[in-house]
Amino acid sequence: MLVIEEAAPAHFDELAALFEACGSPCYCRYWHFSGTKNDWIERCALHSDENRRELQVALAHRDDSARGLVAVDDAALVGWMKLAPRASLPKLRRLPVYRAHDLGPDEGVLSIGCFLVHPEHRKKGVARALVRHACEIARHRGAAIVEAYPHVIDRAMYDEEAWMGPASIFTSEGFTQDAGELPYPVLRFRVS
Repeated sequence: MLVIEEAAPAHFDELAALFEACGSPCYCRYWHFSGTKNDWIERCALHSDENRRELQVALAHRDDSARGLVAVDDAALVGWMKLAPRASLPKLRRLPVYRAHDLGPDEGVLSIGCFLVHPEHRKKGVARALVRHACEIARHRGAAIVEAYPHVIDRAMYDEEAWMGPASIFTSEGFTQDAGELPYPVLRFRVS
């Protein structure tokens, strides 16, 4: 049975194993890295241990940069979704595709920064369950909006390209496009 929980320090070892199983050396630190694109590529290729260590420390300190949800299926961690206050994603406002748009104030906005689903559990509803739970968590935290930033292209995406989540899941769960332009829309779910 799939259970969605808020990420906690006790999840770190299994979360790190999920990133490794998916061949993802970022350890969800992209939004917090201040160097250039080439610096980021080099860090992921040659120094992924720094990303891993940063995630571990952030989780241990319950820092907003490590806020997220995990999907657990029969005691195995099979999915991750960053769900953090938008203000804790400094790179978001610096990226050209979003910088040009008025995203409004950060207060009361939770951002879905990325997804990761274990290869053996893809296409089984894990990402959808994470999105649904994100909207419930937003209500619990008193947030007004949950925001997502999928990359929309006119062909089927490879799994590795869908790290921001499939737009179709968001729209089917009640998200609407309020900002941005294709292929980088800003989708929002208004918490009632």
